[in-house]
Amino acid sequence: MSVAAAARAWLAQDPDPVTRAELTDLIARADGGDSAAAADLEDRFAGRLAFGTAGLRGRLGAGSNRMNRVLVGQAAAGLAAYLREKAAGATPTVVIGYDGRRNSDVFARDSAELFAGAGLDAVLLPRLLPTPVLAFAVRHLGAAAGVMVTASHNPPDDNGYKVYLGGTDEGSQIVSPADGEIAAHIQRIADAADLGALPRSEAYEIADEGVIEAYIAETAIVAPAPAGAAGMTWVYTAMHGVGYETLARVLTTAGYPLPTVVEPQIEPDGRFPTVAFPNPEEPGAMDLAFETARAAGAEFVLANDPDADRLAVAIPDPAADGGWRRLSGNEVGLLLGWRAAERASSGALACSLVSSPGLQAVAEYYGLDFHATLTGFKWISRAPGLVYGFEEALGYLVNPGSVRDKDGISAAVALLGMIAEAREQGETLADVIRRFSDTFGAFASGQVSIRVVDVAEIRTIMAALREQAPTSIGDTGVARVEDLLAGAEGVPSSDVLRIWLVDGSRVIVRPSGTEPKLKVYLDVRGDTPDDAAARVRALDAGARALLASLQR
Repeated sequence: MSVAAAARAWLAQDPDPVTRAELTDLIARADGGDSAAAADLEDRFAGRLAFGTAGLRGRLGAGSNRMNRVLVGQAAAGLAAYLREKAAGATPTVVIGYDGRRNSDVFARDSAELFAGAGLDAVLLPRLLPTPVLAFAVRHLGAAAGVMVTASHNPPDDNGYKVYLGGTDEGSQIVSPADGEIAAHIQRIADAADLGALPRSEAYEIADEGVIEAYIAETAIVAPAPAGAAGMTWVYTAMHGVGYETLARVLTTAGYPLPTVVEPQIEPDGRFPTVAFPNPEEPGAMDLAFETARAAGAEFVLANDPDADRLAVAIPDPAADGGWRRLSGNEVGLLLGWRAAERASSGALACSLVSSPGLQAVAEYYGLDFHATLTGFKWISRAPGLVYGFEEALGYLVNPGSVRDKDGISAAVALLGMIAEAREQGETLADVIRRFSDTFGAFASGQVSIRVVDVAEIRTIMAALREQAPTSIGDTGVARVEDLLAGAEGVPSSDVLRIWLVDGSRVIVRPSGTEPKLKVYLDVRGDTPDDAAARVRALDAGARALLASLQR
């Protein structure tokens, strides 16, 4: 089918007046000889947003290569068909949640109507809520599946569709072969090109407050406030997301003082007006939080991303620009892993293979099992015997008995408990970080990211590294290279290169799973924190030089 024909077929089934008008105008301009409009149509219809282990994620707009009501409707109908197929005659329950991004509520209601129309018991959460509440609700309600409409920390014009499975999957995100089986059902619906013919029903249930109250109760007991929480002064930002209402209720239940909030960022706003990129990891994203912290004389800063499944932490640091330093995901992940290990008599700690090897040192110190998994909590959450898991991209799973996904709210509570306990000993979070290094070793990490316009450039770089592996990175020789396309012990095949240097340092190269980026992860272990920091700076310079040579 030509692009023009595909666009007209799409237009005929689009129920959204906004994207219908958008596409009608684009077709007319392309028919009139507008080359820019023709190129735009080609981009929108030359492909289709792929449904995979991350569900769907992409820019809002009309077309098969965008997030819109047609694409979401096809996904919902395909998921419904998959669940009916697996249910063997029973009636599956599916729960739907949504955040504050543009069209999240619309996509959620469309999904609920299509699920109900397909004969499923559909339960829509009562309002916009954090992703961890949806992940919790899948298990709490005994649902066969859950859908969260969110693009997490992606740019403002994006949205997404994340799928969880209940039953033996225990509320984890989908993995193979479920993703492929669901995708096949979705494609069958898409090929019919008649969204309007699919049955819809408004006979879906709106979940009552009991689901949210149960999440709050379960999260509050992660770390009830010790005496050291009294008088704690801290700052919180929701990054224009949905985290604060739920977090505040958890804090009150657990007994912690409420924070000073970053007022311009505390209410949900899908435009994300005060940040260029609504991700606490991005430069400048936490500037307003630091400004608020300086004015409040705060001891530390916590930030959730827009759907509150990630947590960022910052502490005062006179050496840092502006007097505040955001801790890396590895630093926070190791601290929370330490806390979990102290409280566990058995079980396993787990992290993605690109996260700090320091977690293995913690596990060994306490006699616990350790698992390194592929990137993503769909893998971390499935680690055998899991008591705690983390990923360097600010994701922490601290309460696997309730939520089998990263959870920025329960992680915040766990960290508050750790800080309050330190305060009882006259220590700050910086002191706790120093004690970690004294106990387990000085680990330091870094990351180099290359954002590209054409993802083919990433494939070219990965192919070049495979064809001729580097013999050194900077001044340090390469000891060995592992290509995980061939798989490794306990790790399925993946487009990842793991490079070990002669000094024990590690470099991992992989394409991003959600953005047009090549990511390079650097990990070292030094004799002291200063030594480790110096080593990672040198490794960073060497990695950048290597990548620059491959881009020429």
